Amino acid sequence: MEKCAEKVSASGKSLRLWWVAALLGYASSGFALGISAGGNLPGDKQAESLPETVDEQQRTDWRTGSYGVINGNKVVPDDGEIRPFGAHLFNGGFSGVRADGLNPDYRLVPGDQVTLRIWGAVEIERILPIDAQGNIFVPSIGPVKVQGLSNQELNGRVRAAVQKVYPENVHVYTNLQGVQPVALFVTGYVNNPGRYAGTPDNSLLYFIAQAGGIDDLLGSYRHIRVLRNGKSIARADLYDFISEGKLVRPQLRDGDTIMVEKRGPDVIVTGDVERAYRFELTPSEMTGAVLLELARLKPDVSHVLLRGNRETGPVSYYLSVEEFQQQRLQHGDEVLFSADQRDESIVVQLEGSFYGPSRFALPRDVHLREFLDSIPVPPELTAIENVSMRRVSVAERQKQALRESFRRLQATYLGVSSETPDEAKIRIQEAELINQFVARAERVVPNGRLVVAVNDQISDIRLQDGDVITLPEKSDSILISGEVLVPQSVVYKADTSALEYIEGAGGFTEHANPDQVLVVRQNGEVRNVKDVVLRSGDEILVLPKAPTKNLQLATSISQILYQIAVATKVVLGL
Repeated sequence: MEKCAEKVSASGKSLRLWWVAALLGYASSGFALGISAGGNLPGDKQAESLPETVDEQQRTDWRTGSYGVINGNKVVPDDGEIRPFGAHLFNGGFSGVRADGLNPDYRLVPGDQVTLRIWGAVEIERILPIDAQGNIFVPSIGPVKVQGLSNQELNGRVRAAVQKVYPENVHVYTNLQGVQPVALFVTGYVNNPGRYAGTPDNSLLYFIAQAGGIDDLLGSYRHIRVLRNGKSIARADLYDFISEGKLVRPQLRDGDTIMVEKRGPDVIVTGDVERAYRFELTPSEMTGAVLLELARLKPDVSHVLLRGNRETGPVSYYLSVEEFQQQRLQHGDEVLFSADQRDESIVVQLEGSFYGPSRFALPRDVHLREFLDSIPVPPELTAIENVSMRRVSVAERQKQALRESFRRLQATYLGVSSETPDEAKIRIQEAELINQFVARAERVVPNGRLVVAVNDQISDIRLQDGDVITLPEKSDSILISGEVLVPQSVVYKADTSALEYIEGAGGFTEHANPDQVLVVRQNGEVRNVKDVVLRSGDEILVLPKAPTKNLQLATSISQILYQIAVATKVVLGL
């Protein structure tokens, strides 16, 4: 028995030397990217390269080979260029992940290593390579055919062979210790064709990513083949992988070729889509219905502009989405999706004192009076004559008007030259004042208030989508704010002047401009206090004076302060 074990040990060592020589042969023949002339190790070094004992943690050392540079040579188009659908697959996710191939479905091939442990009636502990005939040689048992078995079938086959010789009191454990590395050719329309290293179980995406990904201008994401000995053994369509997670997973062999074919017919999709892409379609898929399934449209898309060339010359069609489904497409067509459906209804909102819901879907031609006649209100609480409205378009115009005022202010005073040092110093101070004022004023948000009730008469204007109608409650108070010492709200008293209300609020501050006192009505109207008689619900706004002795600049700033007060009902402090 001991002599037999010695012979088996010697045989196992000889097989391990063959396995090392085989690996070195792959390296010297250009196993990985960049074929290099590397000499074999001396015989004594070969013997030292494998351990005599079993190491369960041992795996193929991938650092011993060279691989494709991760994203190093990836061709990325300029910003704004419409990329092919699927190009994002090779932005950095696959080339950096290297599998060891040790999964239950892996099929064993010559060169793989198997860990064997037998204990009980006989003790054996070895790392056995699969020889060229597909066998492992088990001491005291003989050759066992394992080539083509899956990883999970390995243990059962070896146990059955051992139990033929030792039917009782023998336990068998096997484990696939390491798989045979492979080198594949990646060619066709990829950015960096070449020979790349991996494991038989690595995906096609891994090898294509090592080759820099598919050529965005010429390569196909729909037609990828795996060739073995000149014959196609698998075909991949990456659109299936993107949309459904399906990807063919052939077990690859050394010398296989991954072929990325030329891109087929494609269609450019832009407009109201989540992302513009160039979609590659097979000849049987050249219809609008297929493109609608691939493209991610925004929810409100209603129409399609189709441009392209036909035998009769250039054509342009403007179709509804339903009509586009039946449309035949051709290579080079440009499809622009657009939201061009006119809504026949608008949505307006109510705020203030009323009964019922606060939002209403109305016909596009509805007018204010007609709408208000349908709104129930508590008459004893609602100031119907002071109805007002906020409108998005008005707020935008107010904002644009303020911006133009800021621009004129800066253009008028910031570019003025100075003739003396003292004058230059004054200009610098004025410039600082203007810049600080504009910086603060730009932060105010106009409310878009539209005055629709004048002299207790309501204008019958047509409503617009997004309007907010205010039905204020009747008020018994007056609000005093702005440049007063104690801004407050007080009970309205008839025959009390604005100055008396201001004195009751502590009087003017040192920054107040007594000549710029405004009254804001409940209906949104803004008037000079000298032109109106106060009534309940009014708001008194005291504007600040411009902190400058330049009368012209002070006038300009005061005008802008007035604009801001009208647009926002806010007094901007200086």
